[in-house]
Amino acid sequence: MIQEKVNTSLTFEDFKTEVLNDYKIAIISRECSLLGRKEVLTGKAKFGIFGDGKEVPQLAMAKCFKNGDFRSGYYRDQTFMMAIGELTIEQFFAGLYGNTDIDLEPMSAGRQMGGHFVTHSLNEDGSWKNLTQQKNSSADISPTAGQMPRLLGLAQASKIYRNVPGIPNADQFSINGNEIAWGTIGNASTSEGVFFETINAAGVLQVPMVMSVWDDEYGISVHARHQTTKENISEILKGYQKEEDTNGFEIFTVKGWDYVDLIATYEKAAEIARENHIPVLIHVNQLTQPQGHSSSGSHERYKNAARLAWEKEFDCIRQMKLWMIAINIASPEELDAIDLDAKKEVFEGKKVAWNAFINPIIDEQNELISILERVSATSAKKDEILKNISSLKSIKSPLKKEIMIIARKSLRLIISESDKAELSDWITNYIKKTQPKFSSNLFSESDKNIFSVKKVLPEYPNNAIADTDGRMILRDNFDALFSKYPETLIFGEDAGNIGDVNQGLEGMQEKYGELRVADVGIREATILGQGIGMALRGLRPIAEIQYLDYLLYAIQIMSDDLATLQYRTVGKQKAPLIIRTRGHRLEGIWHSGSPMGMIINAIRGIHVLVPRNMTQAAGFYNSLLESDEPALVIECLNGYRLKEKMPLNYGEFKTPIGVVETLRKGTDITLVSYGSTLRLVEQAAKELFEAGIDCEIIDLQSLLPFDINHDIVKSITKTNRLLIIDEDVPGGAAAYILQQIIEEQNAYIHLDSKPQTLTAKAHRPAYGTDGDYFSKPSAEDIYEKVYEMMNEVNPSKFPSLY
Repeated sequence: MIQEKVNTSLTFEDFKTEVLNDYKIAIISRECSLLGRKEVLTGKAKFGIFGDGKEVPQLAMAKCFKNGDFRSGYYRDQTFMMAIGELTIEQFFAGLYGNTDIDLEPMSAGRQMGGHFVTHSLNEDGSWKNLTQQKNSSADISPTAGQMPRLLGLAQASKIYRNVPGIPNADQFSINGNEIAWGTIGNASTSEGVFFETINAAGVLQVPMVMSVWDDEYGISVHARHQTTKENISEILKGYQKEEDTNGFEIFTVKGWDYVDLIATYEKAAEIARENHIPVLIHVNQLTQPQGHSSSGSHERYKNAARLAWEKEFDCIRQMKLWMIAINIASPEELDAIDLDAKKEVFEGKKVAWNAFINPIIDEQNELISILERVSATSAKKDEILKNISSLKSIKSPLKKEIMIIARKSLRLIISESDKAELSDWITNYIKKTQPKFSSNLFSESDKNIFSVKKVLPEYPNNAIADTDGRMILRDNFDALFSKYPETLIFGEDAGNIGDVNQGLEGMQEKYGELRVADVGIREATILGQGIGMALRGLRPIAEIQYLDYLLYAIQIMSDDLATLQYRTVGKQKAPLIIRTRGHRLEGIWHSGSPMGMIINAIRGIHVLVPRNMTQAAGFYNSLLESDEPALVIECLNGYRLKEKMPLNYGEFKTPIGVVETLRKGTDITLVSYGSTLRLVEQAAKELFEAGIDCEIIDLQSLLPFDINHDIVKSITKTNRLLIIDEDVPGGAAAYILQQIIEEQNAYIHLDSKPQTLTAKAHRPAYGTDGDYFSKPSAEDIYEKVYEMMNEVNPSKFPSLY
């Protein structure tokens, strides 16, 4: 058993007022946790996960957190948010209840469970606030350690602002790069790979990051001996300790109940990180978790009596209270009075939050009751409607769902009656009013969204011919963009010194410096994280993943963090990150995958662009840098050496996003595809024309968004037939494309033949040219598929091939 130790180095004169204020914040936070659990158990809230046991170290961290700094933490940090003035009691409970009013629940308007915190970086019109004049928190996510990659980018932004001159409006985002990115994580979550990936990257990059590990010895019910080698994260990270003339981390350990030592440790860490841009890890151990992991169960199930007794004795608030009494900051009676006042304050705040949540819904409940009573008066189904009214009245704390269920079931009863209009209109208006509270802001709704960018065609000299490699188009366009936008930077594996593996960045590092055109290690998740964090701080990063197949290492970060950012903050934060990669047809299992179905279904909230050549790709980059939305651009891996015409207006021409392009007019069948496969489609179409089949070819150009002008269905009204050619697996992207055309565009009414897809085989492409030919659609496959469809139409004109 650890012996109780009371630290008496803090003087009454220096700290009394501040300490008493800290103590009150800690007690308020603890009471919120205790009462929050009760609200879950009584059914007013669905689930709760709280920060009890972590109050005192979070107070110490908050003291060193300055305007302009950023937090990237997790769902135990409520005390910290209260201490920096960004979370009230009412807001805490509004989050627990899932209030959809952003003014009352500013963390996510009920889109995330309580304990997920954020500050607002944007004005109502989507423009940036001055982030240096406020304390900032990036938007939390639930996946364990998912906050780590973005933390790296938030810290790297300070390095960029300190060392790259000429960034416009830099003083809106940074004061000479003095801002720290503060990370928090539970000790068990340090077992995740992205934790180690981020720690390694921060040590290499030397960025101002202070990483706190809250260590209470458990991950849910699993003890640290099953989580961490030596049961001690700071011990196993000693190899990262910075030494003279090396990069690395400063590493501190501190007891989570020692108020004085915690303050001293955080002050020292902040000074090192802020002034010298050296990352610091603070291992805060000997913490407790008084209510267990969450509201789903009790920690008494997995902690023995000795541990439970220790946790009671070394609760950080209890230890702080003992220390305050020992040095005469306050008497036990004075502290008891603070405890009582805090408990009353939390209880009253909870009542205010509950009433603000439930009363508007009760008003809607009563509104529907009145409508149903009027309807029942003249309805042949009066008895059934009265039963519904009785059921509705019996619900004391209604949900919107419960109101809608009764309203819709009642409408069914009077579907043939003449007096149904009032109820029908009420339901329609209710859905119209309510649905956006749960569905808005997946993409930007500002005047800088992708649809605000106007198409600009490439300009060519007279009689221009395709006389340059596609990679030169990219290179010269990037050159124009780096010159035009000083806030733009690109980084990735081999992106710097050699100018990327396909030479699309040749000479750019030499011209623009190692911070703006940078090599990074082989660590895809944190490449994405660098981009997200820097984009959150006003920079325009382009994160390069060398090959599309290796996007899988980063797909979790893209899906859970970047894709949901605008949605889960209801448009209060944005990260307009551009992700650059290359893929599709090459040779071998790991360099020719096209997992588009997986990608487009995992990252809704990020635009997915699939240019067929490098001029299109360059136009996409130009468009995206004028918008405020994230996107994935997939360049054709086998197109860098193909010849294209050289534009005159680099950096200015813009490929429209969400708009298809018709590459060939035809009358017999519409062929839809994208990327590298289009070259094979065009080849097959030429050969089919010689056989008397006239194909119309449409290049999708982007998968998300999809054909916003519905040009594909316009083609099908003419050809009455559809074939989708896709190099993804069967049922992959082709299934999505087919759904969009048939269901969203209602193309089925124009079809004279069954719509079909031609895809790759279910396996990955085998190695070599023969592997590609027999794994993915070939020109011959396309020819024969189209011919087969026309054989069904006119077998005499197109006799069977086989």
